[in-house]
Formats: sequence, C-alpha cells, structure tokens
Amino acid sequence: MHPPLTLHRHPMCAEIIEEFQKCHLEHPIAKFFGECTELKIKLDRCFRQEKALKRKANFEQSKKLKERLQALRKETAESDS
Repeated sequence: MHPPLTLHRHPMCAEIIEEFQKCHLEHPIAKFFGECTELKIKLDRCFRQEKALKRKANFEQSKKLKERLQALRKETAESDS
C-alpha cells in the first residue's frame, strides 16, 4: 500500500509516479500479475527516501524550537528571581 499518488505532494518521486500510473493504464490486467512490480518497488524506495529527508528536516526544526524554548524558560526564570 502506498500514499495517494499526487505529484505535488511527492516532487522527488514525480517521474516514478508518472511511470507507475502509465504502466497501470497500459496494462489493466497484467498489473495484477506483476507487470508493474519493479516500478512499485522503485516507488516504495523513493517514498522511503523522501520520508527520511522530511523526518530529518522535522527533527532539525524541532531541535531549534526546543533550544529556543529552553532559552526563553531560562530567561523567564532569571527575570523572576
């Protein structure tokens, strides 16, 4: 199972998505017997890479936010004292 194959949500994988959708259109019956399996595997790998990049970016962003919050708490604690 894969996420919805919308090109704007998966710019890294757009080319593979188009190939995969084309394969499904060209082989409406054969797709059930593995005709598009190689493309599906490529697509899954691409989605994993995309997710790893997003996860890393989100982690870095949360790290910066956490540092800002700690600095703000420290500043607030010092001003209260």
